[in-house]
Amino acid sequence: MLSTYYTVKKENFDQVMIQKSRFIGYVKRVETEEDAQAFVQEIKKKHHDATHNCSAYMVGEHNQVQKANDDGEPSGTAGVPILEVLKKKDLKDTAVVVTRYFGGIKLGAGGLIRAYSSTTSQALETAGIVERRLMKGISVTADYSLHGKLENALRNSDYIVDAINYMEKVEFVVYVPDGEEQKFHDWIVDLTSDQVTFADKGTAYVEIDV
Repeated sequence: MLSTYYTVKKENFDQVMIQKSRFIGYVKRVETEEDAQAFVQEIKKKHHDATHNCSAYMVGEHNQVQKANDDGEPSGTAGVPILEVLKKKDLKDTAVVVTRYFGGIKLGAGGLIRAYSSTTSQALETAGIVERRLMKGISVTADYSLHGKLENALRNSDYIVDAINYMEKVEFVVYVPDGEEQKFHDWIVDLTSDQVTFADKGTAYVEIDV
């Protein structure tokens, strides 16, 4: 598993007008090539009356699947520019469909490349990008007398507080970068004079807005 990678935050869309043509960029996070193809077909069905529904996607931990489709635009002027934006932003497991309604003015090859690239970038910006970090979940349980001190220290650290549970004692569920467990353990022990208990909460990807 990758220790960190970038992907799109959520499914979203945006649109731009270029020389009277309307370009609508749709973005979605996908886990498999089948997911990506289903998303492309969904948008094609939604905009069955559009002039073109061009697409590209990258799927897999090492970008094993990379596909681009010009959907009737001149070869290399639509799908590839969309894919190049995904590569430039280093986005994994991401699919993009750019729908075009022709406005009567031809853009030329260079114009089309710029139009599909800029629409993709705009749609990605609207959807948002996240960094997914592989982190270790650690439970820290302490008496309520340490609640304020612990919360303040954790909130001002680089660690991620996922939850605070108020029970017989207070429990902090914290995500720590993979490999930094001992460093975190030693810091908390020093901070609390070893008056806490730890428990393993497993490993998970934590999403951080970019």
